[in-house]
Amino acid sequence: MSRFASILRPWLLGISGAALTTTAGLGTSALPALAQATPGLMEFRWENNKDYRKLYFFQTETARLKRAEYYLLLRPKDRKTAILKLTITIPATFNTSIESKRLKFCKMSEGGMLKRTRCEKTIPATIEVAANGRSIDIFPDTPISEKDTIGLHMNIFNPDTASMSQFNALAQAPGQLPISSYLGSWLIQIDP
Repeated sequence: MSRFASILRPWLLGISGAALTTTAGLGTSALPALAQATPGLMEFRWENNKDYRKLYFFQTETARLKRAEYYLLLRPKDRKTAILKLTITIPATFNTSIESKRLKFCKMSEGGMLKRTRCEKTIPATIEVAANGRSIDIFPDTPISEKDTIGLHMNIFNPDTASMSQFNALAQAPGQLPISSYLGSWLIQIDP
């Protein structure tokens, strides 16, 4: 060991010992680190196949029982045709009350490092929530072009249990056949 390292070593040990006593004194009163409520950069799926498409979303709060704003986005690259009807399916694990008066169908501004995701303009539409709360049907007054970023803004309370829920987007395009096709999924996590 060099002379400089032997002089510095007791000093460094003193600092690390002080840091240990400081953090040890915090106990359970230490606050957990809070991360932004945005989707992760990497997502792992057991059976990743071509039939699953990840959609972008933003939520303001991930803790259970907290009021949160959800922005479920559909970007132009997520769809190929105009939308006549949009259906969002909600799994049973997402056990919270969703009321149509707390939902808005909007033209969205996608956020990033320098700006927030937000609803720019409300699109006139009829929004219906199923009686069991497992699906949301959106009927725009006019077909929605595939050129704009659109989405559903929800202002709700998070469920009371920690879970990971997959919301699916199904869209019906204008045409003769009233068939809804799969657009993608939002994978939403509620933390304990």
